[in-house]
Amino acid sequence: MSSTTTEAASPGDDDRRRELYSLLGRLPTCSEPPQARVVRTETKGGYVLEQLLLELNGVEPVPAYFIKPLQLDGPRPTVLYNHASGDDLVLGKDELLRGRPALRNPPYADALVGAGYNVLCLDMWGFGERGGRTLDELFKNMLWHGQVLWGMMVYDSLRAVSYLCGREDVDAQRIATLGMSSGSTMAWWTAALCPEVKVCVDICCLTDYQSLIASRGLDGHGVYYYVPDLLNHFTAGEINALIAPRPHLGLAGVFDPLTPPDGLDSIDDHVSAVYASLGAADAWQLSRYQCGHFETEGMRSEAMGFLTKWL
Repeated sequence: MSSTTTEAASPGDDDRRRELYSLLGRLPTCSEPPQARVVRTETKGGYVLEQLLLELNGVEPVPAYFIKPLQLDGPRPTVLYNHASGDDLVLGKDELLRGRPALRNPPYADALVGAGYNVLCLDMWGFGERGGRTLDELFKNMLWHGQVLWGMMVYDSLRAVSYLCGREDVDAQRIATLGMSSGSTMAWWTAALCPEVKVCVDICCLTDYQSLIASRGLDGHGVYYYVPDLLNHFTAGEINALIAPRPHLGLAGVFDPLTPPDGLDSIDDHVSAVYASLGAADAWQLSRYQCGHFETEGMRSEAMGFLTKWL
């Protein structure tokens, strides 16, 4: 496996990260390291599965799965896996273990552990064991309190990275994030805001906001996706550029209504220029497939190959 590029990012990136973070509403201010309670441990196939309750946000516990290879010891490279929405509030983190129709087989639990990685997956607000409330209800309640649902989701993900960095079985210098659809968006937001994430792979949701507006595709995303005042500060390309020079793979379907082709062009042009300016042109890759909003076999192969190369 090759090492992640060590070229320094622009000195202005930290200021832009702070600006982006400031748009996420009134976020918790948890100063203590994230804590975990192990609810259950079991062996499934080739891995150990820990069912966890994480204390990340000071508001409510976060159910999560942590899986690790059965036969491998010591600190391992680790993937923060972000589940999708797909209008299914029940599946949540179980997507990691069971997959979903839009993803290829085997489920990512088997694929990632089989390649030697640990994996962490959270139930996002309103999903899985955090269900029972609609996303509209959560959004409206948080809005009244000056909070942003997407911001609270991102906050949990950032704290999850902190949790991983504190585990003895995790190599804190080799943490990646990966997801499809809304999980894809979470992957690139988390990587943009968190330099501790060394590799990002996003599948079928590298969406340029202005192109989405022009194509009248706003209803394709749930209400959780929308951050007040965002477009007065950032384009999607500018958010993704904050990941540079760390390795980043985007996988897109040319017939996917959530990623209009002209928007992919816009993001690619901007991000390519930033990576080139940092001497890391080979660390950014956008691959387009003749498909819609689903993962193809080629996407799966490319995602796994990218992790092997950079993580």
